[in-house]
Amino acid sequence: MAKYLVVAALLVAQPVVAQDAQLAARKAGVVAGVAARAKQAQVMTDQVFSYGELGFQEVETSKYLTGVLEKAGFTVVRGVAGLPTGWTATWTNGKGGPVIALGSDLDGIPKASQKPGVAVRAPIVADAPGHGEGHNSGQAVNIVAALAVKEWMIREKIAGTLMLWPGVAEELVAGKAYMVQGGVFKGVDATIFTHVGDNLSVSYGQPNGTGLISAKYHFHGDSAHSAGAPWRGKSALDAAELMDIGWNFRREHLRPEQRSHSIISDGGDQPNVVPSEATTWYYFREQSFEAIRRNFAIGNKMAEAAAMMTDTRTDHEIVGAAAPQYYNKPIAEAAAANMAVVGLPVWDAADQALAKAVQKTVASEKKEGLATKIEGLKAPQEKPESGGSDDIGDISWIMPTINIRFPANIPGLPGHHWSNAIAMATPIAHKGVVAGAKVVAMTLVDLMTRPALMTEAKAFFADVQTKDQKYQPFIGPNDRPHTELNEATMARFRPAMAKFYYDAAKYPTYLDQLGIKWPSVPLDK
Repeated sequence: MAKYLVVAALLVAQPVVAQDAQLAARKAGVVAGVAARAKQAQVMTDQVFSYGELGFQEVETSKYLTGVLEKAGFTVVRGVAGLPTGWTATWTNGKGGPVIALGSDLDGIPKASQKPGVAVRAPIVADAPGHGEGHNSGQAVNIVAALAVKEWMIREKIAGTLMLWPGVAEELVAGKAYMVQGGVFKGVDATIFTHVGDNLSVSYGQPNGTGLISAKYHFHGDSAHSAGAPWRGKSALDAAELMDIGWNFRREHLRPEQRSHSIISDGGDQPNVVPSEATTWYYFREQSFEAIRRNFAIGNKMAEAAAMMTDTRTDHEIVGAAAPQYYNKPIAEAAAANMAVVGLPVWDAADQALAKAVQKTVASEKKEGLATKIEGLKAPQEKPESGGSDDIGDISWIMPTINIRFPANIPGLPGHHWSNAIAMATPIAHKGVVAGAKVVAMTLVDLMTRPALMTEAKAFFADVQTKDQKYQPFIGPNDRPHTELNEATMARFRPAMAKFYYDAAKYPTYLDQLGIKWPSVPLDK
């Protein structure tokens, strides 16, 4: 009897073993497809780096990427959700199958222009924007992965749809909520998002960070001669400053987890004229929908009080918003298993020399260079820490979503800083992009061929994530994308920046075009 039980167990196990072998072979095939496109990944990473465009002005970047995708057979729709630089690129094989979206951000950072591979401050164009976070790399990850998976789907007759899309103006957290509102993701089953990091990692549940509301407060007064008759004026700038003072006093009585910051984006015209118009721009960050709305309401009250004190008028408008992020456990676990197979890139002596030199330049607490131990899956903390925001949070509340971080940058840097651009058009980024693309491609194979995974992902989304908390969009039907932002800055700098756009037909890499020795580190390093 025992003999028959053993045989039966073996018979039951055989299809599972065969399935595992087939899945492994499929994943090996798409990994090979990514590796074969390493040169294309390098070119895309370097090309987008050279554009260095700010949010809402990613004109050259979107033109280039959609051109690559159209040439590869994707159907492109431009200007989605009222975003001139927004688009979708869709490709379908066969009938039925899952619809998987791949997203990553596009925009750069003000005043972050920096020569790649140079471990000291060395702008390409003084005071110009640049990729001081590394958003030049994520679309390369997704496109290379999608092309490898597309090839495999055709070869093995796998039904399904791939949809690529850009995170427009992520640094302004002002694009993705409008894409959700505009129905861009209707019919999509799951999203794989990618973001530059310094390791391979993925998380589930609520990660560290915050959501936010970005709002501008406009104050309206009356002008007068600042010396001749100041009593006849009603200073809008006084109101803006009083709001800031009031908010700064209120901070002591807000949760420590909150983050809030502001700039006066319009403080008047010149000192001898009492400012009749002024604007202060706030980010209100917190860790839950309710807490974000509560702090926004406090800000509105501060503005009204400041207007009353100065006998001015005030109104406000939402510029952007981000929901708190929440990621899917089953898909994250699948991605983490793929990360364990891919592993971190093999960093050579030059890679590590640059990383350590940059860490020393910015006085980083981390001095050991590039990561050599994979982070992989991050379980949710009992109490997530506060921190930055990303409007991928809005998408994470309408479908199962994960965020894959790939190792294209240097650990221990300040973030939103010129030093974060140094690695982003070098072999460090090129290797990290390929590693990330392999993980994305393997995870796409999981989603396309393992129906149980999609079932589990949707069950987690319905029964765990959204069981007691539903999506609460912070923007309404009267809010609009502020696509005029950064227009003047890019108009000022684009002519000078255009002289340094990467010419892949002439130069193997952007480092070659700029004549930069790899790695370029100070002699004392």
